[in-house]
Amino acid sequence: MENNSEAVRLRIYISNTDKFRHTLLSETLVFAARRYGLAGATVIKGGMGFGSSSVIHSSKFWEITEKLPVVVELVDEADKINRFLEIILPWFEKIPTGCLITSEKVFINLFKKGRGKKFFEL
Repeated sequence: MENNSEAVRLRIYISNTDKFRHTLLSETLVFAARRYGLAGATVIKGGMGFGSSSVIHSSKFWEITEKLPVVVELVDEADKINRFLEIILPWFEKIPTGCLITSEKVFINLFKKGRGKKFFEL
């Protein structure tokens, strides 16, 4: 991605308890995004929400499992996002829970790569 360019933001609305192949779906998506070379991914945990079932989940209500909404957000060039979407869409057909996936054009004002942690300098 480059500064002052257009990109696409992919948002995936799921639950923090959703799993894919015995792993949290949000983690699976982040690791897959990294593996496929996307610019970045963020998991945002919501405090309250409901989906197509109309059941409200909130951290205020006591539940055996704290089921809360999660948004996985990814931003990159349109062709990379579209290729990634083709890969992950079949995953969502295999999970029994509801979800929502959206995408929208965004403008990149600043994209600055950070330096990865170095364990030791030579």
